[in-house]
Amino acid sequence: MPTAFAARRAAFRALHSEGCFVLPNPSDAGSAKRLETLGFKALASTSAGMAWALGKDDGQVTRGEVIAHLATLCAATDLPVNADFENGFGATPEEVAESVTLAVATGVAGLSIEDWSGAALYDLPVAVERLKAARAAIDASGQDVMLVGRTEGYLRGCRDLEPTLERLRAYAGAGADCLYAPAVSDPEDIEAIVRAIAPRPVNVLLWGAEMTVEALAELGVRRVSTGGALAAAAWAGFDAMAGRLAREGRLAPVR
Repeated sequence: MPTAFAARRAAFRALHSEGCFVLPNPSDAGSAKRLETLGFKALASTSAGMAWALGKDDGQVTRGEVIAHLATLCAATDLPVNADFENGFGATPEEVAESVTLAVATGVAGLSIEDWSGAALYDLPVAVERLKAARAAIDASGQDVMLVGRTEGYLRGCRDLEPTLERLRAYAGAGADCLYAPAVSDPEDIEAIVRAIAPRPVNVLLWGAEMTVEALAELGVRRVSTGGALAAAAWAGFDAMAGRLAREGRLAPVR
């Protein structure tokens, strides 16, 4: 593995030691380069943004497409890249480990494994075994790649804090370096998560216009990501411009 990736991984881990940093989610090499010029210290892929760029819905991309995408992102920037690696692209823990090994080889500095099967949350013991397999694959690689344990309950409509805390604690015990429950937005719930899994860092998704990085930092959140929001904004601008072209035969000024 090139030394450059080792340095990025060390820098990425150091970012989690104190303070709070923003982890924006580019959907392609061009947006990764633009985010780098804006001074962000690390980036993360977005499964939704990547899928939309391929003309697919989120959750429809293949493992091969994701591995190629991660390699492209890591080659496009000098920043550490965290992979949105969905559920590890494997029906069994062994297959998850195989997928994680492939992801590490792309140069990523971190990767998340979620507990959503595509139809429901995995039973907790199964989800834990999948995280353990991912942890073992990272350790076997000899690379300092951070593992993010991600629970999808809130995002899938099960907005119940106690089961979420139970899962996050279990994922920490399974070897996750960072914990993530996307769509949690209530400050008291976020603070409870931070307390429950301390000293491990917590990732929070900016969920709605009212959430701010500053406020999340005050709650003890270590990193803040954007998910598919940047890609959605780009597509909204595209649709507005293309729609005007179709209706009026002209383009609006780009501001």
